[in-house]
Amino acid sequence: MPIRIPDNLPARKTLEDEGVNVMDSSRAARQDIRPLEFGLLNLMPNKERTETQFSRLIGATPLQINLSLVRITEHQSKHTSEDYLKTFYQTWEEVKERKFDGFIVTGAPIAHIPFEDVRYWNEMLEIMAWTRTNVHHTMFICWGAQAALHHFHGVKRYRMDEKAFGVYRHRIVNPRSPFLRGMSDSPMIPVSRYNDIDRASVGDDLEVLMDSDIGLCMLGEKAGKSVYFLNHLEYDNRSLADEYERDVKAGLDTTPPVNLFPNGDTSVEPENRWRSHAHLLFQNWINEIYQTTPYDLSEIGK
Repeated sequence: MPIRIPDNLPARKTLEDEGVNVMDSSRAARQDIRPLEFGLLNLMPNKERTETQFSRLIGATPLQINLSLVRITEHQSKHTSEDYLKTFYQTWEEVKERKFDGFIVTGAPIAHIPFEDVRYWNEMLEIMAWTRTNVHHTMFICWGAQAALHHFHGVKRYRMDEKAFGVYRHRIVNPRSPFLRGMSDSPMIPVSRYNDIDRASVGDDLEVLMDSDIGLCMLGEKAGKSVYFLNHLEYDNRSLADEYERDVKAGLDTTPPVNLFPNGDTSVEPENRWRSHAHLLFQNWINEIYQTTPYDLSEIGK
C-alpha cells in the first residue's frame, strides 16, 4: 500500500522516480480501510531532504499511511522559505489536538547547546509530554532522542573527544525485539554526532537494543511508548558526503567519514551499506504500530 503525502510536495517526484508507491488525495478517499496517521516533527534545516528520507522509508510499507509534516510553532527557519512551510507543514499548535498512530521527532544541529538553552525548548517539553497522550508510539532520532532520553529518563550525555563521523558496524543486543526482527548481527549504520550517552545513567526502565564501539545506537522503553535511535539509518547516499564537503569548504579540518567512500577515495561516489536495514527497521516499527494501535484513533492515550 502507498504513503499519502501532500499532492504537490517536492519529495513526491523523487519518491515516484524511485518506485515508492505514492497516493493522491482522491484515490486515498476511496480506500475502505482506516489509514494509519503518522506525523514527522522536522527539526532539520534542510526540510525537503529530511522529509524525503523519512517518506522513502515510511512509504515502503504495504499499509496506507497519512503523513503529516509538523514544525515548531515559533521557530523561524533560515534554510526553508515561509511559503514552503505554510504550504506543506502544520505547526505543532495546529496538530496538538489530533491523535497519531506513529510520530517521528528528528535530530537538529544544536547538539552543542544545553537543552534548557535551546530557544524552543519549552515547546519541545510540551511536545514530548503530548506524545504520551496523543501518540501510540514515537521514534526519537539523534538530537530528538538525546532530548527525550534526558527529559523522560534523566539520561545524561557528554561531549566526545572526537566527532563520530562515518558508517560504523553495530551490534544487535536484543534480537527478540520486534523492531529488530530480521536484522543481521552487525549492521552498518551512518553516524554523525559529537555527543554520546553516559551508559551509567541508563536506568532499568530502558533497554539497549543496538550498540557499537563508538557509542550506543538504539534504546527502547520497557513500557513500550517510545524508541530512541541516536544515529541515522534514514540518511541517503550523499548525506555524510555532503556534510564532509560542506566542512571542507568552510575551512574546517574534518576527517573524511569512516567507511563511506570506496577505498577511502573521496572523489568516488559513496556506497550505501545500510539501505536494507533502514527499510527493515521502519517496516518492523510500522508493523508493530499496526498490530497494537486502537482502531478508533480517539482511544489512543486512554
